[in-house]
Amino acid sequence: MEGFNWENYSDEDFGNYSYNTDLPSILPDSAPCHPESLDINKYAVVVIYALVFLLSLLGNSLVMLVILYSRVGRSVTDVYLLNLAMADLLFALTLPVWATSKAKGWIFGTALCKVVSLLKEVNFYSGILLLACISVDRYLAIVHATRMLTQKRHWVRFICLGIWILSLILALPIFVFRRAIHPPYSSAVCYEDMGANTTKWRMVMRVLPQTFGFLLPLLVMLICYGLTLRTLFAAHMGQKHRAMRVIFAVVLVFLLCWLPYNLVLVADTLMRLRVIAETCERRNDIGRALDATEILGFLHSCLNPLIYVFIGQKFRHGLLRIMAIHGLVSKEFLVKDGRPSFVGSSSGNTSTTL
Repeated sequence: MEGFNWENYSDEDFGNYSYNTDLPSILPDSAPCHPESLDINKYAVVVIYALVFLLSLLGNSLVMLVILYSRVGRSVTDVYLLNLAMADLLFALTLPVWATSKAKGWIFGTALCKVVSLLKEVNFYSGILLLACISVDRYLAIVHATRMLTQKRHWVRFICLGIWILSLILALPIFVFRRAIHPPYSSAVCYEDMGANTTKWRMVMRVLPQTFGFLLPLLVMLICYGLTLRTLFAAHMGQKHRAMRVIFAVVLVFLLCWLPYNLVLVADTLMRLRVIAETCERRNDIGRALDATEILGFLHSCLNPLIYVFIGQKFRHGLLRIMAIHGLVSKEFLVKDGRPSFVGSSSGNTSTTL
């Protein structure tokens, strides 16, 4: 790829500046628009991806282990966080492929292009949908103290299954249309090929998933956490403030990692719709921004375990307990660590292990 994100260009664009370089059809008053690569060493990006892969593999495996060990105290929120760790782990397994493509171009063919692109999209959509469900669960448990709803764990399983199915549906267009392409002036890329009316279909693929898979869940989170915070501050619930820190940190890190990428996609969509002026310079600016923000989004898959380690006291205790059972640390050290007393809601059954 040579650091350039071809997602910023359509198949018609390839023809305009690649096959017909003597016909500057995009910009009639300028030279043909050639893509400019992100000014970052591609091997530095490969190193970043390798570190993220290792940290994500280790961290999310430990998170899943701790939650699965905590059968008695496992809460509704824990089930959502377990699925979140599963999504990050599945995505992390694709990082060696993305790293190789950054260094050598897409050398893996169409089948793997479809699979890793699908996993990337499913990771993003399942992540934000799971966080939206956590926000609803915290809202019901704290604002309305609705214990019956939050204690019915069999409902949570169906909700999580529904989230995975919806994420697959939202990611399905990418799976259908992506393939290995060999554009002129570039290494092979993993890119959407939709034949005629590419721009029209790309708008559909952008607008619908971003509306139902990003904007609506984000709106749900903002409303639920806004009302939850108001209730917590009004009731002076100090212990619950502490218990919510992990959840708020997870949401904040997700938004910091993925919001920039989606905002750049919105800018690209507006440019394609001619809402904002389209120039060669702007195309290249958006291409570089997509490259940089995509790296930030990939980084997210290894960050949640770090949050649990540094903020989640119950996660640390659960991990130490597992290590003590297997003789990796002394039981005296475990007793010295002590079990934290705070919970995540007015009911012990809705508290979070992390």
